[in-house]
Amino acid sequence: MKSFACYLLTFVFILTCTNIFAQQNKDAVIFHITSAHTSFPDTGRASGHLYDKVLYTAAEHYNDSTILIITPKNLDAKKSVDLVFWFHGWHNNVDTAAIHYRLIRQFLASGLNAVLVLAETAKNSPDSYGGKLEYNGMFKLLVTDVMTGLWSKHLIGKTTLPGHILLAGHSGAYRVMARIIQNGQMSIDEAILFDALYAETDKYITWIKADDAHRFINIYTDHGGTDGETKDMMKLLDTAKLAYISTEESLVTPKMLQQNRLVFIHSLHEHDKIITDPDNFLLFLLNEPFLKRTR
Repeated sequence: MKSFACYLLTFVFILTCTNIFAQQNKDAVIFHITSAHTSFPDTGRASGHLYDKVLYTAAEHYNDSTILIITPKNLDAKKSVDLVFWFHGWHNNVDTAAIHYRLIRQFLASGLNAVLVLAETAKNSPDSYGGKLEYNGMFKLLVTDVMTGLWSKHLIGKTTLPGHILLAGHSGAYRVMARIIQNGQMSIDEAILFDALYAETDKYITWIKADDAHRFINIYTDHGGTDGETKDMMKLLDTAKLAYISTEESLVTPKMLQQNRLVFIHSLHEHDKIITDPDNFLLFLLNEPFLKRTR
């Protein structure tokens, strides 16, 4: 049974979400939908997930099919609409990630004529498994559900098509992003990893090789557990004779991001700080060549 303190914390969190999302409503339309084509529920976690001797039950952590959608109020999407998907890491959910990493503020500040989508994965659990989104064709169905949700709010037309698609994520998001890219059911133009390159490197490299227009940004730290895999990936790119730039976070410039399709950025910040300290999500979106702007 949940304690009173636990209920109180939940109530405070709901109030916080409501207040923050309400504050953003002057600049955006923010809403939730559900979809049968998100990560969970899924048979791979029907019995929950045991990690570090703690059972994360299916009922509490693998039964949520929420999608959080954010659109700028001046969105212009007559023929097509560009989509930016964010996948959260461990011990998070779509709402906590949006708030803690200030994703909505950063996205709106970019002025992109696009939609930000946060699809739930393992909710408040230490788990990188992507559930149904690892299946062939599932991400395409998720995109269709997002488009239907936008149309139901009269934000796009019935014949509006998905445009450019960008995937971004933090920490444990690497796996679901790699599997979406590998399945190839939708054309993914760019992937941005925030201290998240723990594995699946071969999938990212295969995707990079497949099209000279594919863009990849990887920002990593010394203690997040991704530095070794990042250096290994750069060696593989050297072997494949694929040009990339490797730089320090303090030296990154807009021109550098605009002129290089493969970018590796070493950060001295902590694993949980590199999204908002400084606002790197905003920096990357501001210098994104595929997506158009509303201003």
